[in-house]
Amino acid sequence: KHYLRIKIIMSTHGPIATHRTASGIPTGRLAVWWLLASEIFIFGGLIMCFLLFKFNNAPGFEDADMTSTAAGAFNTFVLLTSSLSIVLAHAAAEKGDIQASFRYIWFTIGGGLVFLLVKTYEYSSKIYSGITLTENVFWSFYFTATGLHALHVIGGMVIMGMISFDVRKNYNLQRVELIGLYWHFVDIVWIFLFPILYIANF
Repeated sequence: KHYLRIKIIMSTHGPIATHRTASGIPTGRLAVWWLLASEIFIFGGLIMCFLLFKFNNAPGFEDADMTSTAAGAFNTFVLLTSSLSIVLAHAAAEKGDIQASFRYIWFTIGGGLVFLLVKTYEYSSKIYSGITLTENVFWSFYFTATGLHALHVIGGMVIMGMISFDVRKNYNLQRVELIGLYWHFVDIVWIFLFPILYIANF
């Protein structure tokens, strides 16, 4: 009977562990915050190194003029729009509108795909013209930072795809909020990368 009761609770409300709290914070949300804190050190370190080289007049930073501001601005718009759609997915999940939540999640995934397609175009055009990671310090930072960010976009899309099928079964709806937190972080990182790599040739 005890086993049966646990199984019923899990099937109705999701895994019990997702509802335990530490200091009043749900464990899932706390885990995501810890993950994002570690990611801040990674991207923060990259950005700080970039700025240190820039302010010390390292050669190659004048190549910022060669980046496509239009492509970067378009991708910024795409990510901001996809952040809105994951917010709408979370709101729909809280209201119990499962179909709308599922649909908005896939809108967000679509936004991530568009972002990656534009990035692929940028990379291929640069590589075709002979610019690679080893060209100079600026391009080393450009390919490293944007490539690492693109990997995070791909990771977020994969996790969202997995979560969406649970959502369609009305299961683990709290995960929509958690992946939303991660996706907003990916968006914020790009908001920092866009100006320093595309428009701030100061």
